[in-house]
Amino acid sequence: MNLSQGRTYLAIPGPSVVPDRVLNAMHRASPNIYEGEIHEITATILTNLRRLANTTSHVAIYIVNGHGAWEAANANLFSRGDKALVVATGSFGHSWANAVRRMGVEVDILEFGKQRRADTEQIEHALRADKAHSIRAVLLTHVDTASTVRNDVAAVRAAIDAARHPALLAVDCIASLGCDPFFMDQWGVDVMVAASQKGLMVPPGLGFVWFSDKARAACAESDLRTPYWDWGPRAFADEYWQYFCGTAPTHHLYGLHESLKMVLDEEGLHNVWARHRQLAQAVWAAADAWASGGDIALNVPLADQRGASVTALRVGNGHGARLRKWCEVNAGVTLGIPLGMALPHEPAYADFLRIGHMGHVNAHMVLGVLSVMEAGMKALGVPHGTGALDEAAAAIAAT
Repeated sequence: MNLSQGRTYLAIPGPSVVPDRVLNAMHRASPNIYEGEIHEITATILTNLRRLANTTSHVAIYIVNGHGAWEAANANLFSRGDKALVVATGSFGHSWANAVRRMGVEVDILEFGKQRRADTEQIEHALRADKAHSIRAVLLTHVDTASTVRNDVAAVRAAIDAARHPALLAVDCIASLGCDPFFMDQWGVDVMVAASQKGLMVPPGLGFVWFSDKARAACAESDLRTPYWDWGPRAFADEYWQYFCGTAPTHHLYGLHESLKMVLDEEGLHNVWARHRQLAQAVWAAADAWASGGDIALNVPLADQRGASVTALRVGNGHGARLRKWCEVNAGVTLGIPLGMALPHEPAYADFLRIGHMGHVNAHMVLGVLSVMEAGMKALGVPHGTGALDEAAAAIAAT
């Protein structure tokens, strides 16, 4: 019997579940873009985006996805022939490296695999070796959405400073903003990128680039900058249209205004971080219990190196793909596909899946996903340990 009728659940690492309040805020007629409410909402959004990143720096909004936010940052950071040092702890570090390389920037990659955070001593060593200071920026993922490794941003900043290197620090927070703690100013971040479709609980379509005065001055002559990507007019607009280099993304702005209100003014950012961490711990507790009786393992062994927004899980012998399919077809729960753990044609690709627990998510949603996954294991005959749901419930109860 198929039990997937009813409301389905998208438990993937973006796009995340959009709250009804956000959908309702977006469900309206097009506004007057020349004056009035939309101008006031935009001003509030810009203030709240700074609050979200814990910064007094500048922020530019783009009508793009996360890859577009990378390109916006790249275009402002670099000139052709510049060098970037990319710290890779998963697929998205390499994707950012490929994006900036294709724009004419020389790229050095420090590879740290897919299961642990970056070693800051190696970063410091690489920067000390750059005697000519040819590296303009260090590019780092806070949480790599594919591997789910969470890097220590403040420690990377400290490594740059210890090397006495002038490189800027640019951080991808697409999978972490609004889920894991982030302090742009306190941690010494010069440029940060994010997007609307994960922790911010808004449909895909908006990308954001925050940048410091230091970054603005250092990149003033960057020759990759084009009129559309230029962060200057967007952050320091004289006229409303300049915030977006054209027509405003009006309905996304209505949704974002509502979601930022929910995060910052109602639940509170520190409470949002704590909720994500506790829900993640429930997922990890269940996974550890399953692992006690089967070929199942969390991709990142150390809990303090995992992001709180998404969990990568190995379910060996091809059971990862079979479990994903069963959950979607038979129970209405969609889990995330693996990215970068193996190539799609390789057998190991079928061993991995990802569980998204970011944004508008609560205890019953997470416990429901875990229950469906265990039902799927039973239905498919996947060997697994017992007590997973008890362990997850205990993690939820430990308030």
